[in-house]
Amino acid sequence: MRRLVGETTLRPRQLILPMFVAEGATEPRPIASMPGVVQHTRDSLRKAAVAAVRGGVGGLMIFGVPEKHDATGSGGIDENGILNVALRDLRAELGDETVLMADTCLDEFTDHGHCGVLDVDGKVDNDATLSVYAEMAVAQAEAGAHMVGPSGMMDGQVGVIRRALDQTGHTDVGILAYSAKYASAFFGPFREAVNSQLKGDRKTYQQDTGNAREALREIELDIAEGADMVMVKPALSYLDVIRSAADLSSVPVAAYNISGEYAMVEAAAANGWLDRERTILEVLTSIRRAGADVILSYWAAEATAWLND
Repeated sequence: MRRLVGETTLRPRQLILPMFVAEGATEPRPIASMPGVVQHTRDSLRKAAVAAVRGGVGGLMIFGVPEKHDATGSGGIDENGILNVALRDLRAELGDETVLMADTCLDEFTDHGHCGVLDVDGKVDNDATLSVYAEMAVAQAEAGAHMVGPSGMMDGQVGVIRRALDQTGHTDVGILAYSAKYASAFFGPFREAVNSQLKGDRKTYQQDTGNAREALREIELDIAEGADMVMVKPALSYLDVIRSAADLSSVPVAAYNISGEYAMVEAAAANGWLDRERTILEVLTSIRRAGADVILSYWAAEATAWLND
């Protein structure tokens, strides 16, 4: 009877698995603050991605971890950079079996760890960053991404990327816009995962944690610029924003169940304080109940196996 009258569904097709691939890695590297998650080699990424997709996961989001960083994050644009090489690997292996997504941001590639290029005063230069994002998105599309994911929260990023993709013939490549990305404390483990070089914070260009109406304005702007899907990130601390986004949005709404949220549950479960499987499924269900159409989660492959069972 509970199944018959259940209001909220959680299905494998609604889950997207974020994955990290490290340049020069000869074996998968465990991420200490995210037990069970690794920086993959190109080969282990390919194998894990195939297993996840064949298991039923709805999509993949790929992050690159370069060996070298520079001021402009040039490794993100380089066709032979680790992210673009990995995208080609996965597209060749999986074709159109899954939705292959790429993180379209510079923070993994810059030597200062910010999501954009800096001006002479050391501040993020919004407009200068846009041209780099456009070039990066085109490179990812050419490498095989079905969707690009601009996550830097630069003003106008969706419109610039849409024009760049269309002008280069990539009219079918979609944009997953990180429209409401908060300057959150819960990103800590992710910084380890991508070997972030960040000093300081991102409060000048990401959302204030106390603001909800502002997030909705950002979502409306991204939809007007051509976003195919909008994102709220993080998820658990912003379930109210997800609900408001779902009520407002004319396109699908995604939510990112981020690294700090993952780490908290894993730590509590490892101490025997929580039933791990029940807690994970309850967390994912709560994000769906709030209104997310799809969820990015490091538990995506494991949760898919449980749901299929």
